[in-house]
Amino acid sequence: MDFGQFTKQKIDDLPADLLSKKALYFKSTIIRFPNEALYIYSFAENKLIYTDGWDEVLGYNNHTITLNNIIDATTPEFANFSKELNDKAILFILSKKDRLEEYSYAFEVKKMHQNGTQVPMQVRVGVFTTKEGKIETVIGRFQVNESLIFGKIMNYSTYGPHKNNFEEELNKTLFTQLVISEREKEALKLASNGLSIKQMSEALFITKSAVEKRIFPLYKRFNVNNLPHLISFAYENHILP
Repeated sequence: MDFGQFTKQKIDDLPADLLSKKALYFKSTIIRFPNEALYIYSFAENKLIYTDGWDEVLGYNNHTITLNNIIDATTPEFANFSKELNDKAILFILSKKDRLEEYSYAFEVKKMHQNGTQVPMQVRVGVFTTKEGKIETVIGRFQVNESLIFGKIMNYSTYGPHKNNFEEELNKTLFTQLVISEREKEALKLASNGLSIKQMSEALFITKSAVEKRIFPLYKRFNVNNLPHLISFAYENHILP
């Protein structure tokens, strides 16, 4: 399977013009936190229009880095997951018309610094601006977090007005990868505390069927036979603390 086809076809692999009026405006108005890099990509213009912090975080020159550089800096074990998550998440958001600014997604990943070291990161990508019911720009924020502990399971979460549908749409394709969503992890944590399906549904304010949809698919995905085995697997792979 060739991951990330939509992104490959959509993006113009050129660096941002950091001397443009837009870039200078972003530089003066957008807060960038320590150990953080960010980009803004324009779907209206099909090009990268702003980058900042990449020299500090990954050793890339802000004036020359491209979106493909950012994508390709992902370490091999996270590459397919990252590409497919970005593709499917952006496609889902592009299909929506209302409250677009509320949509975003987040995941944990490792990137490769220019000096050859691996950099653990928390990434969040979301709609930045819209125009006439369409996405105009998206912003990606990449925060270095040395405290992240990685197993072989990738973590992600979704946000927005249709959060549940957003996750379900991603689930259709992402689970060729060993991944878990924030909602699934939330239910799994309750299960590890000994709660029954009924008690979990009450704690999460959802139906028992909704709880089962979060727990039972994990058996097949992680090749486990029962709930104790699943919980043990979760601890061994740093899904649960």
